[in-house]
Amino acid sequence: MKNIRRMIFLILILAVVSNGCEQKEPLDTGRKSPDAEPAYGDILVDGSLGDASNLIPLLATDSTSHDIAALIYNGLVKYDKNLNIVGDLADSWEISPDGLVITFHLKKTVRWHDGRPFTADDVLYTYKTTIDPKTPTAYAGDFLRIKNAEALNSHTVRVTYDKPFAPALSSWGVAILPRHLLAGKDINGSSLSRHPVGTGPYKFKEWAPGQKIVLQSNQDYFEGRPYIDGYILRIIPDMATMFLELRAGSLDRMGLTPLQYTRQTENNLFREQFRKYRYLSFSYTYLGYNLKNSLFADKRVRQAISYAINKEEIIQGILLGLGKPATGPFKPGTWPYNPNVKTFSYDPRRAKELLAEAGWKDTKGGILEKDGKPFVFEIITNQGNEVRAKCAEIIQKRLAEIGITVKIRVLEWAAFVNDFINKRNFDATILGWTIPLDPDLYDVWHSSKTAPEELNFISYKNSEVDLLLEKGRSTFDQKERKECYDRIQEILAEEQPYTFLYVPDALPIINSRFRGISPAPLGIGYNFIRWYVPKEEQKLVMTR
Repeated sequence: MKNIRRMIFLILILAVVSNGCEQKEPLDTGRKSPDAEPAYGDILVDGSLGDASNLIPLLATDSTSHDIAALIYNGLVKYDKNLNIVGDLADSWEISPDGLVITFHLKKTVRWHDGRPFTADDVLYTYKTTIDPKTPTAYAGDFLRIKNAEALNSHTVRVTYDKPFAPALSSWGVAILPRHLLAGKDINGSSLSRHPVGTGPYKFKEWAPGQKIVLQSNQDYFEGRPYIDGYILRIIPDMATMFLELRAGSLDRMGLTPLQYTRQTENNLFREQFRKYRYLSFSYTYLGYNLKNSLFADKRVRQAISYAINKEEIIQGILLGLGKPATGPFKPGTWPYNPNVKTFSYDPRRAKELLAEAGWKDTKGGILEKDGKPFVFEIITNQGNEVRAKCAEIIQKRLAEIGITVKIRVLEWAAFVNDFINKRNFDATILGWTIPLDPDLYDVWHSSKTAPEELNFISYKNSEVDLLLEKGRSTFDQKERKECYDRIQEILAEEQPYTFLYVPDALPIINSRFRGISPAPLGIGYNFIRWYVPKEEQKLVMTR
């Protein structure tokens, strides 16, 4: 799902060309100096459409859970602002010449939020629990490539792979879990799912389901105490309501809609009190088909739907030009992106031809039928995301013009994920994925990843794609990898298991009292622990 943070754990970045962030500068009122002295204190209040589901990241697939977990937990490695892999819980590492063995040297001063020391035992516990068949996780695939994992001492871990695995190093960005609180217990029933204990810059304080999640800074964090004392995520399942809360000063940060970015924030109030940012996001939005539904079994039908959808109409009319057409699962301008795949420009005449070839006939004045049944299906999407809802309406209109009846159903996020997506209880869906920095798409597209709660929920199966996915992650040669992923994009473009719609611009807005924000290829949140509010401008106090 959109902004699913899992994908950042799948990646090994060798070279990525990325659009930098464009900062929308506020009006200079003379009251706030950008060079004000850093100070500890204040709370950032963030807005989210959906609540978290599980704060043990191994068990969660939604973006909200992973966004919160990212502040509570650490991996062995992480990405810096320029998309380079650097140490997190690992101080350093060595990789054998053949790439099969990684030896991690762990930081020796890290402690869990309850005061217990972090050791190699925690790393091995996380590995073993991830690959345990009893653990209902979508993320076991990377660790199943490991032949052996061992602790050489309390702060050294050696991992051996059975064959070359390109995302090996980056896969250790996965959140490391506390062995002393979980070992010997059923992780599925652990209290940590609602009261997590990590090593990260923020400690869990409170979770009022459907309302808010509250974190407080870890004053003993190994990278230094975060300047901002607290973080509150408020659950507001409607973008218009969230914007009103922002305007009223009850929120400090949210992601704007295109309309909010281009029009509703272009006034003195927002120029004086907020800063806006714009950059091409690491995400894409798509119309995905449940391939177990006989309506979508024929690729000509899927191609026809893609021809009937006017992507430029969506980008200009709904995104107000703040995005680019998507042709596949990679971000334009990055090294795995293939610009030469088959595209589906708006062509309703060609759409009708393909549907006729597939046996769909106009027998009742504009309504397509086959074997006596009309072509009717339902698109589901999540509540609160007006851009996706408007996309569904435009698609509904365009498909009606070629004889297909579309119904639209907008669902509350938790029900959407748990009762419909995870249970494969849908015809088609408008959703988004985070675009990986590295092209390993195994968990989303491989035919082995179609089980309940796994990420290939459209049930896509293609033997050539399976082989290419396996080959692409089994070589360190970037040229060979690009050949694999170029071909995968060609196949996906031909088969259209998704109609890839657009890559949107990210449009965050943040209260201007927060300083230290420095746009970079990775975005703006990478140095959150260094954001601060000058003492004289601080607004809220975190009670401990």
